[in-house]
Amino acid sequence: MAGIIPPVPTVDEVVREAERRLKASEAIDHPHRGRERDDVLELMEFVLGREPSLDEELTGPKLARVRRLLAKRETGWPVAYLTGRSEFGGLELEIRRGAFIPRESSEFMAEQAMRRLRRRPHPVYLDLATGIGPVALAVAAKLRRARVFGVDVSSKPLLLARRNARRLRLRNVVFLRGDLFDPLPADLVGGVDVVTIHPPYVGRSEVRTLPEEILRFEPPESLTDFSPRGDRIVRRAATEAPTWLRPGGWLLVEVSPDRSRRVASILRRAGFQDVRSTSGPVPVSRVIVGRR
Repeated sequence: MAGIIPPVPTVDEVVREAERRLKASEAIDHPHRGRERDDVLELMEFVLGREPSLDEELTGPKLARVRRLLAKRETGWPVAYLTGRSEFGGLELEIRRGAFIPRESSEFMAEQAMRRLRRRPHPVYLDLATGIGPVALAVAAKLRRARVFGVDVSSKPLLLARRNARRLRLRNVVFLRGDLFDPLPADLVGGVDVVTIHPPYVGRSEVRTLPEEILRFEPPESLTDFSPRGDRIVRRAATEAPTWLRPGGWLLVEVSPDRSRRVASILRRAGFQDVRSTSGPVPVSRVIVGRR
């Protein structure tokens, strides 16, 4: 019937409908219960610029924008790429497609690094495969007296890492482009206290089994090193790190639990001591630690 105005939906109604659609989407990873609702609320907060109230009505351009973003999310677009931001360790970081999305699990590795760095009078810290720099930035923000370096082989994430550092006014962190330790200044040889790396550890043939939202959107070089077992970069890091670590310095490697034993063996064969697998609050990863 002409002239009838459709009812204005409330936030709660939009959330319920979107949550149902996201749960039914095969393009989205569903790692835990409630993830879909969290995604909807995060996108809604992004559009509104504040935390929404469930009983408020959504109208006009904001409703249209929320629905556009939710439609893209339904096709697999990660929320971080839709909002252009990612929270890590209490820091809000800028991110764009072409850069690996920081994982909550890596916050545990940052905490492990900081615990060891706090004991040093003039701490020097290096984060390899740093991406947009979440771990390096978190350490730099908490330990202002530390010299912090982040290294990555890709230029696009490093541009974002440097922008994040400037926006956060962190002057104690430097981001360098290069292959693992290659771009580091020579004066760091034998003087680094802690090295961390969250390597691309998925084996070449395993990549196709990853969730669609990861496989389609995140850069391949951040997922795999293209070796059969996905351990080429880990082996290199374990072999090369002792040259750069000071005596008693630590190498920390974040991997999935099913790879923890293999990585621990790699560190032991490279001469590291006190090697062990540590776990944090997020069960999907382990941090393998070893002391020079």
